[in-house]
Amino acid sequence: MTGWTWKYEGYDPGQERLRESLCTLGNGYFATRGALPECVADDVHYPGTYVAGCYNRLASEVAGRRVENEDMVNLPNWLPLRFRLAGKQWLTPDTGTVLGHEQTLHLSSGVLERRTRYGCGERGTLSVRQWRLVHMADAHLAALRTEFTVEGPAVELEVEAALDGRVTNAGVARYQDLDGRHLVHVHTGTAAADTVWLRCRTRTSDIRICLAARLTADAPVTTRHPAGRAVQSVRLHLPPGRTVTVDKTVALHTSRDPAISDPLDAAIGRVGAAPGFDELLHPHLTAWNQLWRRADLDVPGEAGRVLRLHLFHVLQTLSPHTAELDVGVPARGLHGEAYRGHVFWDELFVLPYLNLHFPEVSCALLCYRHRRLDRARAAARVIGKRGALYPWQSGSDGREESQEVHLNPRSGRWLPDHSRLQRHVGSAVAYNVWQYCEASGDAEFLYTKGAEMLLEIARFWADSATYDESLGRHRIRGVVGPDEYHDAYPGALAPGLDDNTYTNVTAAWVLDRALQVLRELPEPRRRELVERTGLDDGEPDQWEELSRTLYVPFHGDVISQFHGYGDLAELDWGGYRKRYGGIRRLDRILEAEGDSVNRYQASKQADVLMLGYLFGPAELQELFARLGHRLDEDIWRRTVDYYLARTSHGSTLSGLVHGWVLARSRRADAWSCCQEALLEDIADVQGGTTGEGIHLGAMAGTLDLVQRGLTGLESRDGALWLDPVPLPELSSFSFSVRYRSHWGVRMRVERGRLEIAVPSSDRTSLDIRLPDRELRLEPGETCWLPHPSKAHGAQAGRSPGEP
Repeated sequence: MTGWTWKYEGYDPGQERLRESLCTLGNGYFATRGALPECVADDVHYPGTYVAGCYNRLASEVAGRRVENEDMVNLPNWLPLRFRLAGKQWLTPDTGTVLGHEQTLHLSSGVLERRTRYGCGERGTLSVRQWRLVHMADAHLAALRTEFTVEGPAVELEVEAALDGRVTNAGVARYQDLDGRHLVHVHTGTAAADTVWLRCRTRTSDIRICLAARLTADAPVTTRHPAGRAVQSVRLHLPPGRTVTVDKTVALHTSRDPAISDPLDAAIGRVGAAPGFDELLHPHLTAWNQLWRRADLDVPGEAGRVLRLHLFHVLQTLSPHTAELDVGVPARGLHGEAYRGHVFWDELFVLPYLNLHFPEVSCALLCYRHRRLDRARAAARVIGKRGALYPWQSGSDGREESQEVHLNPRSGRWLPDHSRLQRHVGSAVAYNVWQYCEASGDAEFLYTKGAEMLLEIARFWADSATYDESLGRHRIRGVVGPDEYHDAYPGALAPGLDDNTYTNVTAAWVLDRALQVLRELPEPRRRELVERTGLDDGEPDQWEELSRTLYVPFHGDVISQFHGYGDLAELDWGGYRKRYGGIRRLDRILEAEGDSVNRYQASKQADVLMLGYLFGPAELQELFARLGHRLDEDIWRRTVDYYLARTSHGSTLSGLVHGWVLARSRRADAWSCCQEALLEDIADVQGGTTGEGIHLGAMAGTLDLVQRGLTGLESRDGALWLDPVPLPELSSFSFSVRYRSHWGVRMRVERGRLEIAVPSSDRTSLDIRLPDRELRLEPGETCWLPHPSKAHGAQAGRSPGEP
């Protein structure tokens, strides 16, 4: 493999689901898993196509109760293309004799290539070579080219292509008890001699979905319409050694698309106007070249190759096409059905990367949140609070989509699900608003939609806090933190924990940012916002007080994850590792034993340490000082060591956050966490989860680990702040960012020095701030300087023009 390809050799049914996820092709509007076109959904294969934001809600009977679930819908399958020697059985790797098989994902071009050689007995061998693309320039098109070559005597080959509407959502085994039949009213028809169509609807959301497919071959095409499918067939004559080609071009539209009258007409018209495969390829390649230029990241070695794969999947899920849609950040991409395609807090790990490359996409993702602000206000009112309560899981309309029960596969029991108490998701939305506006300079968004979200989230936190006279502090009770394992105190009748440090500190930060926005708003806009939100005269003073008095618990000289954490029992980590091997899902292990993780000092992932991910050392110290606490390096180091020894890393985000934090506190151990973050999906570290969809937050987070974590890059107060901490294993790398009006600011870390190049333009100068100096670079200037830790008084060097 090269740095721009991802290849699998040999056919391995046990690895097929993983490969299908990692070979998914998409364009931000829709994506299709990398399943083989001749294979149907079964225990080995799972073809799936998903349109961003296309959800449907169904009710199921689970554990004696009626539960509603909204899912990202598996759409009609456009892939099917099967083949056989005339009169023989259809060939698949599961039924035929496979002499050779490989799949190659070409990252630079967004093309999936497949080669398979089938043994056909006395008839020789049949070689099948395919290229697949989901068009990055035209978001509604996809294409599949198949080449057949026979070695041996001439044969007659039957080829059958189809659009299949008989699909269900069945890609996650633990959801098998839930209703997955989302599509109804499946109809098919013929639009032209070489073109068929399929239309259907979702059962409750009533989204119309339409596909049209054109089949091109050097033979007559026949058509038939069995129930739920539109089938096209050709009979090919294959002389020995001669390659025969079949092209399938598909258009996909839904009734959610803008600027169309009818999705069926749009699909038929688009596929009819589409050029041939070779002509389709050119604009597709151009679009990918443009994306790679804007997302420039150059990291040497195997780490760089994995990072490029991660970037590829981020761009396929959240491309410039996404900026035209009303969608959020699906936690598992458009790659599978795990988490039902819901939007969690993963944008917290995705937007910091996008802000510095595709700010228009970040803005669209934040607009998804703003459009659902009224729903968040309503959710707060339901629990008797003012302000906005964003859901832990969001889908089509912003209501809470978290489960009421969840299945423990280890015990087979359905258990209450209290994850909706992770109210810190509101702080994540506020943080993303602030970071986007700092990086982009988008004052218009900050003063309008952004300010409204910030104020309503701050108002919710203010209304959630209660004063404790014994502590002289305000407290936030009954929540769940990012750890997720702990959702109640041992033996408690009601769920929820008190004073989760991450929740309280980020709430204090939100309150302070909301006050800052109020101070900075132009007076006419401030008056409008006050009138629109009904802001009381006394609320800003209350926020000021709360931002200084929210309670942060400690036990000994360590920051407590929540009030009472230090009183919990210690777990026999060595014993459990010896008995079970992998204990990432410690909560499931303990529940199956009749125990509860709530009894122990054991975390699934970073919780307190998430603060070190969100805030640089100086800003975090300022936050704690505002809350009346000293946070020096020794306290932070002890806190890091304490939780690192008590974390099972049951989330793909855990290695990422710990690698980020350890890069500044325990560099010797940072690389092992970074490696784990890089391997989470490609090695399926969580044990079977990647086949259900990639982990988008973890993938984007690894990119941001290089971009911001190892450089200390922050966009703050109208300047770029840098404090590099390159690891010995990753000491040389470069990337470009878009900061406000400057496109393509290039940064290179190499051999103990940092180089910054500002592209030529008519823009203003760029302010750079480091721990020991401040610089102002004019467009066209390049500056290099030693890492601050190695500076020893050395002077920065400058040169005019491009680097």
